[in-house]
Amino acid sequence: MAKNPLDRLATLGEEVLGKASQSPNLARVVQGAMQLKDRVDDLSKRVRGLEAMEKRIVQLESRVAKLEGTAKKRATSSAKTKSATKKSSSS
Repeated sequence: MAKNPLDRLATLGEEVLGKASQSPNLARVVQGAMQLKDRVDDLSKRVRGLEAMEKRIVQLESRVAKLEGTAKKRATSSAKTKSATKKSSSS
């Protein structure tokens, strides 16, 4: 019974996979690839955490800038009223 080309290809692929699974070098390569995947996953989780922190820092910086702006305005306006009061009382 003659095999068709797809059956031959499937058989050949099974043989290659069988031989490859017995190779210690391939096992090390696969193990290294799995470790790399785990490390990349861990790194991506850390980066996502950093992005959230950066966003929070930007928000906090804008809040601080607003607070500093109002504090400067208050200090400037109170200094002006004190100097105006001193000028009017000394006249």
